[in-house]
Amino acid sequence: MLKVPDHQVAGHKGGHGQPGPLIDDSGRFYKPLQDDDRGAIEAAFYTSFSSNTRVPDHIRRFFPVFHGTQLIEASDGSGQRPHLVLEDVVSGRSHPSVMDVKIGSRTWYPEASEDYIQRCFEKDRKSSSLCLGFRISGLQLYGSEESELWKPERKLVQNLSADGVRVVLKNFVSSNSPIDPNLNPDCAFASSVYGGSSGILAQLLELKSWFEDQTIYHLNSCSVLMVYEKKKVLKGGSSDAEVKLIDFAHVTEGNGIIDHNFVGGLCSLIKFISEILTSPDECTTKVCLQNSDNKNEILTSSNECTTKVCL
Repeated sequence: MLKVPDHQVAGHKGGHGQPGPLIDDSGRFYKPLQDDDRGAIEAAFYTSFSSNTRVPDHIRRFFPVFHGTQLIEASDGSGQRPHLVLEDVVSGRSHPSVMDVKIGSRTWYPEASEDYIQRCFEKDRKSSSLCLGFRISGLQLYGSEESELWKPERKLVQNLSADGVRVVLKNFVSSNSPIDPNLNPDCAFASSVYGGSSGILAQLLELKSWFEDQTIYHLNSCSVLMVYEKKKVLKGGSSDAEVKLIDFAHVTEGNGIIDHNFVGGLCSLIKFISEILTSPDECTTKVCLQNSDNKNEILTSSNECTTKVCL
């Protein structure tokens, strides 16, 4: 039985005549192939990557397992369409907190049309991509109560300033609710989610080490997906923090050149997370965001010198 995933925080959702992804109960994620060359590029990447002996095994774990392609009924009922069959990264997690971070100050690929490049540049310029080398594309975060889910509007998250990005990264690992404007994010779970030998920071550093040398692929407009199980952390258990790279519709061959666009963005994200681990109480900004239920919410940060920005 296929169904629409409820954990998707970014990317193409179904609707308005466009099919979206599906999942099944066996832990597989079905991503419809896009009609233009992007679908062919992504399928070719997964096929190449899965058989490329130059990719070390310890790096493969950061990419979803590829199970080939399959013709299935599209989510919009438009008939059978080819889908990538991938590992469902959050399968088996009851309350996954998820953040999608698009990496790179440039999100287009060199062979793209001039019109497409201009559209991407405008989006990069208006977001944090151009100044930080990455932008938050979307997220969902469970609160201390099982029924409490915070899933802010994508457009508002994508257009955050550097201070706003820092606040969201803090809220992602806080025990108190991001919905309550009177609570400062306490970063209570920073050490168990971001830190430690198996935390998100360690995983990002492992990726950085490989990307500083690899010249096989250039991962244009690729995302880092960060996932952990907040319910387990609240009960004192392991966070099961995991990093995956996703979205490869704009991959190009490296041709012996390091992917500096990706490495630069990854290093910037690493810097932000490292600073949260070392200085969790550093003051930042209040940012007003709109939750998916269309209520304005304020993400608050810590301590005395706090300003407020409403989006």
